[in-house]
Amino acid sequence: MKFEGTERYVATDELRMAVNAAVTLQRPLLIKGEPGTGKTMLAEEVAKSMGKRLIQWHIKSTTKAQQGLYEYDAVSRLRDSQLGDDRVHDIKNYIKKGKLWEAFESDEQVVLLIDEIDKADIEFPNDLLVEIDKMEFFVYETGETIKAKHRPIILITSNNEKELPDAFLRRCFFHYINFPDRETMIKIVDVHYPGLKQSLVGEALDIFFDVRKVPGLKKKPSTSELIDWLKLLLADDIPEEILQNRDATKAIPPLYGALLKNEQDVHMLERLAFMVRREAR
Repeated sequence: MKFEGTERYVATDELRMAVNAAVTLQRPLLIKGEPGTGKTMLAEEVAKSMGKRLIQWHIKSTTKAQQGLYEYDAVSRLRDSQLGDDRVHDIKNYIKKGKLWEAFESDEQVVLLIDEIDKADIEFPNDLLVEIDKMEFFVYETGETIKAKHRPIILITSNNEKELPDAFLRRCFFHYINFPDRETMIKIVDVHYPGLKQSLVGEALDIFFDVRKVPGLKKKPSTSELIDWLKLLLADDIPEEILQNRDATKAIPPLYGALLKNEQDVHMLERLAFMVRREAR
């Protein structure tokens, strides 16, 4: 079974090839790209298109690799022993299964998403090397070895906040999601808002890509922010003429809060508009 994209997700030929290559090689697919380019959503759509269950492990700065395997709650066991609880005699009552354990013991193959792996400590990827390679791990408290019944399809996302170890990269199939060009972006908009007037889409995309071209922006607007902006334009029934008759002396687009996410970028566009007004005098 191959990934061909879905009605809700516009996948380029290169992305489809990357997903299918990782599945064929039985290696994790490491996906990088700008925030908002659909990395997390890709895992959801791969699972949906292949008819498989999705298990999501969202990584935080405090996440440890061990949590993906299991956690042993020694404190609760000590408390229960002091209270005379019968549960204390079975140590399994105090072991919480992690996302990898859940994926390994599934009776059917699943899609496992390890989301934003670069948020964790630099040692996090290395701490998962053996488990991802051998598809098994040892539970010291019970003395059992957990082996994967079916090798999960693993997708790993990264926003490039920090470099990943070479030993980890060697075990992955890598794909970088380039920011969509105008033609691809039109297809993405059509997925979310089918039947939208092409003239309105064209004007909105002109403004969107013009904003992205502004040098020095701290945070360029992403695909997801374009979708949010279009939703607001439609909800507020913004006349198409406002987008068509753009005034170069007013660089801030309507409802800019959906596109620009910090005051530095707003001030930068305001300064550009000021410079245009001075040159026009």
